[in-house]
Amino acid sequence: MDFSIRAANVEDCKDIARMIRELAEYEKVADNVRVTQRDLEQDGFSKNPFFHGIVAEVPEQHRTKEGHTKIGYALYFYSYSSWTGRAIYMEDLYVMPEFRGKGIGKALMSKLGLAAGCNQLNFTVLDWNKSSLDFYLSQGCFDITDKMGYHCMRCEGEALEHLAQP
Repeated sequence: MDFSIRAANVEDCKDIARMIRELAEYEKVADNVRVTQRDLEQDGFSKNPFFHGIVAEVPEQHRTKEGHTKIGYALYFYSYSSWTGRAIYMEDLYVMPEFRGKGIGKALMSKLGLAAGCNQLNFTVLDWNKSSLDFYLSQGCFDITDKMGYHCMRCEGEALEHLAQP
């Protein structure tokens, strides 16, 4: 399968927004998506972006029946480990179902794994998503919840507002 991986640009935001919705539907949380194309444009392509992205693209002759040539993406941001230094957090990795198993997900991860001299690539995966778990494990990734006992935590909404009070 002929495909390319490149840095996302502002013109990709429409397709990234589409694929975010597709991913959320697959993960059975479509109602949770609040981010719009405009949010992606502002938050990813401003002077101080909150995230970075890469896209997987196929030539016109391999486009989907809906006419899409952008068939995968990864969103990420830089973080820092107080133990090992530079790290990347991969927020999303998505490849459209009809293009899975062709090396596209691995190519997207590979691009991130080498970015900016980072020592770690961190991400979460749903416990029921066996195909993704198997893929990540086959790439040499490990489950830090099992191995180290860490849990991914979140504070949002009213709890975050309350936390922000002096």
